[in-house]
Amino acid sequence: MKESPIGIFDSGIGGTSIFKEIRTLLPYEHSIYLADSANAPYGIKSREAIIALSVKNTEFLLERDCKLIVVACNTATTNAIKTLRERYDVPFIGIEPAIKPAALNTATKAVGILATKGTLSSELFHQTTDLYSKDIAVIEQEGQGIVELIEAGETNSSAMEALLKEYLKPMIAANIDYLVLGCTHYPYLIPMLSQMLPSHVKIIDSGQAVAKQTKAVLEQRQLLNINNETPKQLFYSNGNVKVLDAILEHRYAVNYLNF
Repeated sequence: MKESPIGIFDSGIGGTSIFKEIRTLLPYEHSIYLADSANAPYGIKSREAIIALSVKNTEFLLERDCKLIVVACNTATTNAIKTLRERYDVPFIGIEPAIKPAALNTATKAVGILATKGTLSSELFHQTTDLYSKDIAVIEQEGQGIVELIEAGETNSSAMEALLKEYLKPMIAANIDYLVLGCTHYPYLIPMLSQMLPSHVKIIDSGQAVAKQTKAVLEQRQLLNINNETPKQLFYSNGNVKVLDAILEHRYAVNYLNF
């Protein structure tokens, strides 16, 4: 099992931001990445639909002998990970918006959260927010349309710029000093967001924390791959493979999947 791959799935290409953090921290691990781009975005779907898609993705990865599965999607984590953990024996690593560090460190007592509708409306998100946001203004913004543009390869487009300007206005007006990115697609927007936000605003996501948790669980389960041969990284997408290939900087083979 030590040399079995890590499985990673997302509603599309956004989870590659998590893959890159895991790859940096765990350079000898094999991995299989599934981009369910044909069904993106998950954030506008019902909880039942998100669970069904997450189960389908999980079974695809388990059929390929994955030893651990990273749910590299905020919406799938907040809506489906409890069901996945109850149904399967394999360990799951989830991802949630990094509300805690933002709430604990804010000086202006105002924090912005940019996330999908599915994440913002989930029970897990509200529990976490309520726990850490006492006496703090939390400006929530649904990133409607963002995932679709990223999946279409329009990360740096004028349409994206217009959307972000609109979404950031109330946050800037509230004098936020932290912006929490609540979707794994969103780290690819950091260059544009940094240009739009005041210089004192810190942007945080959960990528490094997820990689560290993945390593910790592999160590606890004695599943860490200590074979230092070149690992295999497999990528599958049921959407536009050219977009996934481009965001991976053409470093890996990307396979189209009729899934």
